[in-house]
Amino acid sequence: MDLEGYLKNSGIWYRFVQKAETVHTADASRTTGIDLNRITKNLVSKTSEGRFALLVVPGDKRVNLQAAAHALNTRNVQLLGFREAEEVSGYPPGGTPSLCHKTSLQVVIDSSVLSRETLFCGGGSRDRLLELRTADVLKLDNAITANITEQ
Repeated sequence: MDLEGYLKNSGIWYRFVQKAETVHTADASRTTGIDLNRITKNLVSKTSEGRFALLVVPGDKRVNLQAAAHALNTRNVQLLGFREAEEVSGYPPGGTPSLCHKTSLQVVIDSSVLSRETLFCGGGSRDRLLELRTADVLKLDNAITANITEQ
């Protein structure tokens, strides 16, 4: 899977930010100086029916799995462990971007992310972030937006 090739072929604006290798958004924020609320957690999950979804929430918030299940019109949603998440998305945890996945994922973006013109997400590997226009992620992923963080 060629993330950069996908971005170029899609004709969307993007920027990679090199960083020290990290897994967690708080560490990525510290190493890059980018505010934690600007870096998204991209959490690979599975619905009770076996469908895969990507939950995109700001790095400074926790996902509410009940709210995510409601947004996905399912009984419940479960986060995948690191190994299974990488098998499904094609990327290591800490490097999972908001688009261009190995498996088709229903993307659910927390509504609070919409207030930003751009978002930072995993850049395909643990040593870089990817900055994208929020509107492009919504369009390319045919994403659902909902309040999926704990209040």
